[in-house]
Amino acid sequence: MATTDVIKRRTSNPSALHDLGVLILRLSVGATMVHGGVLKAVDFPSTVQFMESGGWKSPTFAAYLVTATEIAGGAALLLGLLTPLASCGILAAMIDAWAVNVSAAAVWSDPFNVPFLVAFAAAALLFVGAGGWSVDARVFGRPRWPGAVTIPLFLVAVAAAVTTWVLLNGVNPLHLSTPTP
Repeated sequence: MATTDVIKRRTSNPSALHDLGVLILRLSVGATMVHGGVLKAVDFPSTVQFMESGGWKSPTFAAYLVTATEIAGGAALLLGLLTPLASCGILAAMIDAWAVNVSAAAVWSDPFNVPFLVAFAAAALLFVGAGGWSVDARVFGRPRWPGAVTIPLFLVAVAAAVTTWVLLNGVNPLHLSTPTP
C-alpha cells in the first residue's frame, strides 16, 4: 500500500477533518477558559480586588459572574455540551475582558490580545457548533445548531457584554487617546 493510499483513505471523509478541527478549537478555548476561571477561583480575593481597582461596581458580584462563566462555559466546551450557550457566555465575558484591556489606553495600542482572540474563537464555535465528537452530537444529535439558535445567542452575548459593562463599570472602554487618571 502506497503512502498516498493511506492519505486518501484518512482524508476521504471531509466531515471527519472538520470534526477534528472543531474539536481542537473547542478543546483549546475550553481549556483556556477553565484555566482562567480556576485561577480566579483559587485567588478569589485578588480577583475581587482587581475588579474593584478597575472601577467595577459590585466587584464581588462581577468576580463571581466572570469566574462562574469561565469555569462552566469552559467545561461545557471541553465536553461539547450545549456549545452555543457555552460560547455565548464565553463571548460575553471575553468582550468585557477585552474592554478591560483596552480601556486603560488608546484602543489601538493593544487591540489584539488573548480575550480578543478567545472572543472570536467562541463566536466561531457558536456558529459552527461542537462537531461530531461532542455531547451535542451524541446526545442531542446536533453537531451544529441552526441559525435560529445561534444568531439570537450571538446577539444575546453582545447585549450581555454591553449591559454588564455599562451597569457594572459604566465607563466608555474605547478611547482615541490614553485616558487621564
